[in-house]
Amino acid sequence: MPTHRPIPRRLSPALAASAALLLGASLLAAPPAAAAPGDPAPDDTAPGGPGATSTWTEADKTGFGTARTRRSNVWFTLQRGRVSEVFYPDLSTPSTRSLELVVTDGATFTDRESVDMRADTARPDARSLRFWQVGGRAGRYRLVKQVATDPRRDALVVRVRLRSLDGRRYRLFVRHDPALNNGGMDDRARTAGRTLVASDGDVATALRSRPRLGASSNGYVGRASDGWRDLRRDHRLDRRHRAAGPGNVVQTARVSRVNGLPGRQRATLTLGFGRRPAEARATAAASARTGWPRIQRRYDRGWHRYLASLKRVPASATAVRRQYLASALVLAAAEDKRNPGAVVASPSAPWVWGDEIPDLSSPSGAYHLVWSRDSYEFGSAMWAMGDKAAARRIVDWLFRVQQKPDGSFPQNSDVEGEPVWSELQLDEVALPIVLARLTGRTDRATYRGVKRAATFLERFRDEETGRRAPFSPQERWENQSGYSPNSIAAQIAGLVCAADIARRNGDQASARRWLRLADRWAAQVKGWTVTTNGPLSTRPYFLRLTKNGLPNTASPYAMGDGGPVSIDQRRVVDPSFLALTRWGILPADDPVIASSLAVVDRELKVETPNGPFWRRFSFDGYGETREGRQWEITEPGTFTTLGRAWPLLTGERGEQEVAAGRDASAYLAAVAAAANESDMISEQVWDGRPPTGRPCCALGENTRAATPLVWSHGLVVRLAWSMQRGRPADQQDVVARRYLD
Repeated sequence: MPTHRPIPRRLSPALAASAALLLGASLLAAPPAAAAPGDPAPDDTAPGGPGATSTWTEADKTGFGTARTRRSNVWFTLQRGRVSEVFYPDLSTPSTRSLELVVTDGATFTDRESVDMRADTARPDARSLRFWQVGGRAGRYRLVKQVATDPRRDALVVRVRLRSLDGRRYRLFVRHDPALNNGGMDDRARTAGRTLVASDGDVATALRSRPRLGASSNGYVGRASDGWRDLRRDHRLDRRHRAAGPGNVVQTARVSRVNGLPGRQRATLTLGFGRRPAEARATAAASARTGWPRIQRRYDRGWHRYLASLKRVPASATAVRRQYLASALVLAAAEDKRNPGAVVASPSAPWVWGDEIPDLSSPSGAYHLVWSRDSYEFGSAMWAMGDKAAARRIVDWLFRVQQKPDGSFPQNSDVEGEPVWSELQLDEVALPIVLARLTGRTDRATYRGVKRAATFLERFRDEETGRRAPFSPQERWENQSGYSPNSIAAQIAGLVCAADIARRNGDQASARRWLRLADRWAAQVKGWTVTTNGPLSTRPYFLRLTKNGLPNTASPYAMGDGGPVSIDQRRVVDPSFLALTRWGILPADDPVIASSLAVVDRELKVETPNGPFWRRFSFDGYGETREGRQWEITEPGTFTTLGRAWPLLTGERGEQEVAAGRDASAYLAAVAAAANESDMISEQVWDGRPPTGRPCCALGENTRAATPLVWSHGLVVRLAWSMQRGRPADQQDVVARRYLD
């Protein structure tokens, strides 16, 4: 695996000018391309099946896009200079692992985008999710691409320009690694005329080019029939095969030269999708006939119109306007089109930070699933920025599709609502209720779902004690059970909001019962989660959670996610208690909040050139190793990985500053500054701890974790509106009046 290389945050002016010059050239018509003289005729079937084990690309995406229209059910990602996972027919189903270019002089070298080229990625239009990728080899050639999807079809379109810098002629190849239907080990591939076709069950792709593809081959990844291995061996595509599969297939073809200026090659690649090969081929052909200029205009116009439909960028976000717009676009792009209201956490597989992890990576579920907690974060941000229809679609999907018959919600599900992970998290039961009231979804049909959820919270019992209590089998970081101030805050807010919705629907008895329970829990939350004898301060402070509801006892537990195996619960803190002030259950100037912030800042805060960030909790192990290698599953007690700092926690800290009546602009600036060169914000940023080995990334910059994390983008938007309004944007009066007045 190539060593991770930090990428410049923006294209240099000279490079941007060169890209504009190359991309501005018109595409000249070309006759059908033929194989190079001396190339052997292709064999029928490739040897070497089923090929190497199929894996997904790393999670640190430098781009994520899709057309705004619902007619195009294709989403793309970019990573390490190439097109990485492409999703079809929905956002839970990756169907292409990578689509990348190969450049060779035919005699002395062969370069592959993800292996040999240093690439810059950028968005040339701040109001669109269209991307440039610019790479090449210094002094020899420059490769420039634009990437978008066809707004009217299920097709990915890549505009390519190859320019010789030394006057030599270079050959351009395309390498497509399908992983259809969320699996790469049982695909079939073949050449059909000048089109590369792949299929698996009810998903198929068709790759074509203008000018047409020349010599081509279908083989198996990592075997002699792999076109990349063939090219690397002697810089020629010698071993050509018409078909391969079933297995981990790969398709390689030469992009024919077009007549034009010496040293310049131009092409438009179209990857069409469909349920069957014939449908995919027809889609690719229709998109190719449309042409790149028209596709680009339609693609950009769709996103321009979307942004124009929102509230104007608030004055609080003027200094981070570009990142605010990018975050609004990412939030909207992460909604599935066939299942409106289903918004995924990230278009990436965060465990695949370099290698395959058994039972987690294949098939890939990872973060391109739907969590009701994350959905609340997205919905509240969309509501704040003015996309009220999307926020309400989220509510409708949660209650009509994802909610279980007993009133609870699964830990997560695919975009069709099918549960994937099986744990129960009580904040995920409560937050859909809170979002329903925030968005005005108080109708009788929604109330039926709200009542089931509130009743589930009311009747839930701690399995160990048998008591009715807000003890959650998992809290929001998904690796511990216990009494979490964050989970308790969500349940209190959920019950109060449920009571208000109940009153609106004439159910006074339920409303009274839920309010009594919420009040009792609000009065007890400190008793369950605040220690007065902990070792981290002489003053009382909130714990991350207590296992037994007794915060002055040691009650040791294992951290999980690679952390230590046994830690006194009084030594473990996190900033999640800030939900109590954000939702209006405790005042922002509460003395225990203040003393807890002092502890959290000392234990978890990281100062970087981009501003302050916070780690999730003490002894977190979910992050890279000390030397910057990927996170890995380890034996209990083997503390080899370290959780890094999270931009979204900086956003939440900013909301606390707003609640306290203080200026939060430095926190908004920090979250925005954490974005990569194409404005994508990660789950984590490098915290420089400890300074041994070769670091993963620059201090305060994205790590190799899930990027973009939609939650991080949601905090940019919601914090900006919190600052604009002078109070947390998702704080509801029905809660705040009850506990703060």
